[in-house]
Amino acid sequence: MSPELVGLIGVVVLFILMMLRMWVAATMAVVGFMGIVYLKGFEQAFAAITQTPFVFIADYNFSVAPMFMLMGTVISEMGIGADLFYAVYKWLGQFRGGLAIATTGASAVFAAIVGDSMSGIIVFSKTALPEMRKFKYSDFLSSGVIAAGATMGILIPPSMGFVLYGIMTEQSVGKLFMAGVLPGILQAVSYIVTIIIWCRIKPDAGPAGMKTTFKEKIFSLQKTWAVVALILLVLGGIYGGIFTATEGGAVGAMGAIIITAVTGRLSKKSFQNVLRETGLLTAMFFLIMIGVPIFRRFVTVSQIAVWMGNTITSSQISPFLILIVIVLMYLVLGCFMNSTMILVLTLPIIYPLITGLGFDPIWFGVISVRLVEIGDITPPFGMNAFMLAGLTKIPVWTVYRGVIPFLMADIVNIVLLISIPAISLFLPNTMM
Repeated sequence: MSPELVGLIGVVVLFILMMLRMWVAATMAVVGFMGIVYLKGFEQAFAAITQTPFVFIADYNFSVAPMFMLMGTVISEMGIGADLFYAVYKWLGQFRGGLAIATTGASAVFAAIVGDSMSGIIVFSKTALPEMRKFKYSDFLSSGVIAAGATMGILIPPSMGFVLYGIMTEQSVGKLFMAGVLPGILQAVSYIVTIIIWCRIKPDAGPAGMKTTFKEKIFSLQKTWAVVALILLVLGGIYGGIFTATEGGAVGAMGAIIITAVTGRLSKKSFQNVLRETGLLTAMFFLIMIGVPIFRRFVTVSQIAVWMGNTITSSQISPFLILIVIVLMYLVLGCFMNSTMILVLTLPIIYPLITGLGFDPIWFGVISVRLVEIGDITPPFGMNAFMLAGLTKIPVWTVYRGVIPFLMADIVNIVLLISIPAISLFLPNTMM
């Protein structure tokens, strides 16, 4: 068989094994190893599995992952998410749909700390959901806004989705972080608009909450200013060129530890829990990444990405038509796989194709991360929906019905990001 056909078969086998719920790292390593054995022999295959993962993982840029994981874990462990929700709740809760809007706003700020979606589900299912139930919010709206709002953790920096994309494509993680700021704000605003429209059409879905005095509003901010300052410090330092994204992770982690220690929320036991959870998350991340270079080496040897690029270029198909196909592919994959799996599996093949067509790699980083986060709330395997249903006992199909309006807002977001690349590229292009 030709190398290109072997590469295509390897990709198909990889997807089949992943659909059978096999372990990501092992699947990529095994398929990559067997493909290299067939094409180049055992000697080069063994060289790939013994040398390539070490060279890949030993990259200094990888230290950005555990640093931001530590920062997010510290803040999450100390109950900052609840403080953020109640602060926004005091300001907006008295309006129709105000509690849902407060959940969205708090989710956006919380996303700028944790870098994933699962933490948002855990925090706001315990804080926001009881409040919305107390004021008789519809389960569709309350569950939908928590599940959809949590997806912002993958887009708003520091985002582990951008860390993964940057490492796999050798793009600047700092520029990717900055590229996610305006799209993240756009997503939060579009969700708020969705809530307002929903509550205008169905007033009973989100009744107004309790009114608060101006004094109570100001008082609610006292537990949140330090975290907001920390976010501005980290992102401002990266944007201003004061430090790199990797250094920013260290600054953020140390700042989070100092804040929680000064405020008396960091006990010896809680700090041990933070270190243990950070270690587990880091180990899981690196285990996944060990399989990436082996499979990427197989893709290079088989030249399937080059073959696909040449085939598409010679067919004279419009690059934007190809982009639409890629967008649809990501949306379909999101129905069956989580965000990490999709990025790990597709980038070795899709990224060379995208750059070969002349698209900006930073811009596509935003598009790809934005697309895979949609998968976390789409049936039949939306992880956010299943996790929220498990934590709250709300039927999973209720959650899915609740996220439909937010999915419509997501589609509008994707169209805007594709049509107006400046939304993603303005901040990276002005970085110092």
